[in-house]
Amino acid sequence: MSVYKLDAEVRSDLGTGASRRLRRADKVPAILYGAGKDAVSLTLDHNKVLKAQEDEGFYTHILTLNIGGESVEAILKDMQRHPYKPKITHLDFQRVDASQKLHTKVPVHFINEEKATKGGNTIVHQLTEIEITCLPARLPEFIEVDVATLAVGATLHLSDIKLPAGVVSVELAKGADHDQAVVSVNAPKAAPAEESAEDAAE
Repeated sequence: MSVYKLDAEVRSDLGTGASRRLRRADKVPAILYGAGKDAVSLTLDHNKVLKAQEDEGFYTHILTLNIGGESVEAILKDMQRHPYKPKITHLDFQRVDASQKLHTKVPVHFINEEKATKGGNTIVHQLTEIEITCLPARLPEFIEVDVATLAVGATLHLSDIKLPAGVVSVELAKGADHDQAVVSVNAPKAAPAEESAEDAAE
């Protein structure tokens, strides 16, 4: 998909002033690092990045950066935004090495919530993304969690989630005491009894 391919230029004009000039010209300063190579300062088109980041997969998918005719695979590690304007101010990319595991976070997609919320039950999301490690070829865009059969008062933990082959939860790898809650179903709260007008008149 084109959303996962971006043109980038190497920039030599560095520093706060240079970055400010780039932003005024609708460019985004960025840095590319990792895979045992030197970090490279880059410039990307702001509007194209702004459009691309609307797709959830932009944050977890392996991206292709076209840098002076050379295609470099990378993942987005950090995105800085203006505090109140719809502007992206800086990007951090990490090179992808097919032989080296990635350490990143992927979003959780909860499905069949309408079945779990029948009767006024409420779904509580304790986690909306899961930190994982895996080889680049195994990187999922998201992790799907089915809550259709989750009983009222029950909670799904990381250990209950079936991760794709070759994908490991960073927290679970630390031990059983890091088995974080992911999602739970709560019974509807009882509505407070309201005094009727007739009762109040008595």
